[in-house]
Amino acid sequence: LGALDNTGALTPLGKRMSEFPLDPPLAKMLLTGADLGCTDEIVTVVSMLSVPSVFFRPKDREAESDAAREKFFVPESDHLTLLNVYQQWKKNGYSQMWATEHYIHGKAMKKAREVRGQLLDIMKSQRITVVSCGAAWDVVRKAICAAYFYNSARIKGIGEYQNMLNGMPCNLHPSSSLFGLGYTPDYICYHELIYTSKEYMQCVTAVDAEWLAELGPMFFSVKESAEARIAKRAAEKRERAEMERQLEERQAADRERMRRGDGVAS
Repeated sequence: LGALDNTGALTPLGKRMSEFPLDPPLAKMLLTGADLGCTDEIVTVVSMLSVPSVFFRPKDREAESDAAREKFFVPESDHLTLLNVYQQWKKNGYSQMWATEHYIHGKAMKKAREVRGQLLDIMKSQRITVVSCGAAWDVVRKAICAAYFYNSARIKGIGEYQNMLNGMPCNLHPSSSLFGLGYTPDYICYHELIYTSKEYMQCVTAVDAEWLAELGPMFFSVKESAEARIAKRAAEKRERAEMERQLEERQAADRERMRRGDGVAS
């Protein structure tokens, strides 16, 4: 995520991420949203991910609740579906009655609104401007990809994917907005896995292969020419040498501090 340098110390980005009371990927998502000009949308997505599921499904009204949920679906993303739910709730005056009518937990939505307010206060203290990308939600998906590229998967079959780093099979959950699309994206990122009869992905977003190569270059790359591969190997060699140099400098500095400490003690 870029939060640590080669010696394990916090980078400037890592220090900014640590200001937020969030899991590192969610903090990275917020800061990437600021770079991409979609902080207003990303802070809502992060807030919705910070509370339990906002949808409820009564046993005697499964069909009704499923139909109500589908009205909020954004085809390429469960994260954007959550954003859409919050925006619709806001348009309806944060109404508890409206939430209940649409099979949405009013208490969970209120909690998400509280979390959102707390995050906005921290963003203000960090001088992060709150800006909206309007209806151009592709940048929101890219910010999500920046936080969860290590939870990326490639299509293997109908509704079935394979984690691109560890090869683990993972499946679209029937409740996902991507499940009934009629087509399945080639690449996706997911928030987490749930283990039941299968490994189901929870909160899935379709991403572009180019984003994975751009945002997770240590793991992914677009197919390249022989010259590009040679240049990449040379760059990796230089990076390893630089990492070793930094480690040696840090170890030398540690030894010097210990020597000075021993001198003072004697």
